Amino acid sequence: MTTTTPSSSRNSSEEQPSRVMKLGAVGGDWLDQRLAGGGFVRFIARKIFPDHWSFMFGEVALYSFVILLISGTFLTMFFDPSMEEVVYEGPYVPLQGAAVSRAFESTMEISFEVKGGLLFRQMHHWSALVFMVAIFVHMFRVFFTGAFRKPRELNWLVGFALMVLGMVAGFSGYSLPDDVLSGNGLRVVDGLMKSIPIVGAYLSMLLFGGEFPGTDIIPRLFTIHILLVPAMILGLIGIHMVLLVLHKHTQYPGPGRTQRNVVGFPVFPVYAAKAGGFFFLVFGVITLISATTSINAMWIYGPYDPSPVSAGSQPDWYMLWTDGGLRLIPGWEFTIFGYPISLNMLIPMAVYGALLGFLALYPFIEAWVTGDDREHHLNDLPYNAPVRTGLGVAWIMIYLILALAATNDLIAIALDLSINDLTWAFRIGIFVVPPLAFFITKRLCLSIQRHKREQALHGLESSRVVRTETGDMIEIHTPLSEYDRWVLVQHDDYRPLKAGKGVSSLRAKATSFFFKDRIEPVTPAELREALEHAGHEKHMIDQLTGGDYRTPMEKASH
Repeated sequence: MTTTTPSSSRNSSEEQPSRVMKLGAVGGDWLDQRLAGGGFVRFIARKIFPDHWSFMFGEVALYSFVILLISGTFLTMFFDPSMEEVVYEGPYVPLQGAAVSRAFESTMEISFEVKGGLLFRQMHHWSALVFMVAIFVHMFRVFFTGAFRKPRELNWLVGFALMVLGMVAGFSGYSLPDDVLSGNGLRVVDGLMKSIPIVGAYLSMLLFGGEFPGTDIIPRLFTIHILLVPAMILGLIGIHMVLLVLHKHTQYPGPGRTQRNVVGFPVFPVYAAKAGGFFFLVFGVITLISATTSINAMWIYGPYDPSPVSAGSQPDWYMLWTDGGLRLIPGWEFTIFGYPISLNMLIPMAVYGALLGFLALYPFIEAWVTGDDREHHLNDLPYNAPVRTGLGVAWIMIYLILALAATNDLIAIALDLSINDLTWAFRIGIFVVPPLAFFITKRLCLSIQRHKREQALHGLESSRVVRTETGDMIEIHTPLSEYDRWVLVQHDDYRPLKAGKGVSSLRAKATSFFFKDRIEPVTPAELREALEHAGHEKHMIDQLTGGDYRTPMEKASH
């Protein structure tokens, strides 16, 4: 029998961690000598990132994708991607005895019989929606601030590809339950493919394994959804992060921030702690929404049957715009050499391609217009790029009108309107609203520029007026600090070019469109004159007020 005194117990407990630490140090050194990871860890840990709330949307997209992987792995264990017809005999009484596919039956089992299955299904769906929201907002933050400029054009294309792959992943995912709603979406894809002249029918049969709907589409979509698209997304996320580290993070103009540095906090320990806490915050919010708000209750729609099309059926929000274009185009169709040409399908597809192509190629378009080949690490303030900001708002307006058009039946019912009148309103609106939004946005940006120019020269208005002995009124202005003034005057000044001397007429017209309406930036001479005038005014005001700028009422109250 042995006895242990408190002191010996304490000594042994102190020795144990030291041994663990020594073993860890030996193991870490062994790995570092073979993998040379120490330098990489130091490089990443010391990496500086700027601190601004708008940068968090990329993190939200990343964390929601992690939740997608976790919840998707759980669902894959129970889902059977088979279109074999079976008879449903599960606990959901309204569908008992109905002929359903095995994919539909296994989805019902996950929802009603697997513990936590419905929660994981809804977490998977909600995190997919959050993933797409975060990508869209993140991309437009990059767009409006010009963070896509050299050397980040490739990273912009990577982000664009992630957005498209997110749409593909979402569509392939909500098509898997094989219910009426998902089947209607597949029928639209079938119609779009068959509208392609000559080869359309062959492409449809190739995808569906025969006549629609066939028996192969669900297994094929399952492979695409759980293997092909996630692997591509993971690869692109890796490329995106590597390029982010190589190029360093963009930052907004401010004190001490230049094109050659980054002002912020290191990854370790600041951002490591922030990122961990933010991940669990995103995880908790998505879990809360999933536990309290139902989404994609596929048992309400029932198993897919090609004959009915339920009213009020819409895809998820990020695919609404594709449905809206189909609803707006009239049923235009004609025949050439016996081949039907379905303009009501082909025109929307051309519009979709143009919208996505514009978004993908815009960094290269703007670089061609400006001729700017410099590296940019400071973000633009959106009002300093009025045409770019106007084009972005016009793009969003087109997207929103198409998305609203996809819900024209629901809006008509909710507001007791004629669906035909509503459709015509959207048809007219898609030609009127985007140009109007561009014009208004551009004028607002120019007005803000003009206002900021006045602030840089004269300071902030205080709404306090002093009357001189001669009866003149002088408003007291609060002077800006050198840092605040620099933010207002540091942006680039581009001018329209004239054709000739290596400038094509097309590029000259493009520069005129971009830069014809511009606010002349503050020149050093104007700034010196303004500061001298402000000093003279301040001297006069100090003589009149004795340096006390309080109003008579404020003086009386004190």
